[in-house]
Amino acid sequence: MRKAEINRKTAETSVKVSLNLDGEGRGEISTGVGFFDHMMQLFLSHSRYDLTLKVKGDTHVDFHHSVEDAGIALGQAFKQALGDKGGIYRYADIVLPMDETLMLCAADISGRAYLNYDVVTYTDKVGGFDCELVKEFLLAFVRNAEITLHFKMFAGENSHHILEAVFKALARTLRKATDIDERLKGAIPSSKGAL
Repeated sequence: MRKAEINRKTAETSVKVSLNLDGEGRGEISTGVGFFDHMMQLFLSHSRYDLTLKVKGDTHVDFHHSVEDAGIALGQAFKQALGDKGGIYRYADIVLPMDETLMLCAADISGRAYLNYDVVTYTDKVGGFDCELVKEFLLAFVRNAEITLHFKMFAGENSHHILEAVFKALARTLRKATDIDERLKGAIPSSKGAL
């Protein structure tokens, strides 16, 4: 089974992640940040990974440390759960509609960390959540998971819908990229023999 558990503790946050890439979309999300909980619940549902994410952070300061450290720990768990990446599809993409929003996400489980985030929100906040924290979460995630992610927004007006499309597209894309390609028979999907 492709599973991992990460416990990360700093002076600012305590993060616990349990991840099963071959799950059924079950788990528990509790970060102390309501909108982020909602986005991660969407991620859980659409990735079909089993995921428990518990964060206790200095939310009296703001939500930055909690969201960023969640990305770090989730990225570490993702990398650990994938192991040598043998047999995975590696590449995946989706163009996902969310009402008036149309979002592209493409991934390469490459061993190389890169994020292209071509997404614009038209408000600074959704509720009390700073929209810019989504990019911070994704940067932390890709750096620790060592994957390449591209996001391109083709249409969108409502900031909630735009960010929801980001998380749903991320989940669906990673689900496809990490699925097992039976034709590979466990081989690593690279001409170099390693990722």
